[in-house]
Amino acid sequence: MPQIEILIGGRSFEVACQPGEEPYLTSAARMLDLEASSLSTQIGRMPEARMLLMAGLMLADKTAGLEDRLAEAEHQIAELQRALSVGPATVTERVEVRVEVPVPVEMRVEVPFEVRVEVPVVPQDLLVRLAELAAEAEALAEEVGLRRRG
Repeated sequence: MPQIEILIGGRSFEVACQPGEEPYLTSAARMLDLEASSLSTQIGRMPEARMLLMAGLMLADKTAGLEDRLAEAEHQIAELQRALSVGPATVTERVEVRVEVPVPVEMRVEVPFEVRVEVPVVPQDLLVRLAELAAEAEALAEEVGLRRRG
């Protein structure tokens, strides 16, 4: 079982991991070190257990925020998929999806299929105006036709 030495908050730790997990452990240690270093800068020297607890809580808070954003994005995706399954003619509004991730996080996301959708959306007021223009054109054509006959 490989042993890796990691540095967290200026303190060295030797940690064992499964073969092949070294890069993940190193990445996780870097994230924890960033939080611990930030704490040390703000608060100063503190006991090792407290430093690790506080840094872990800060990472957990960030993770919870990212999970909330992920849940909202999944909800919006489901809404868009429902709208697309109904058909493009019934889509009457634009939906904006924006996801911001303030911290670098390594994560693997599996998407079951690729979705590429191009939906032409004609604004309702444009449809109304086109109908009005068509009615005016028909009225003019009828008027011109009456003059020619008369």
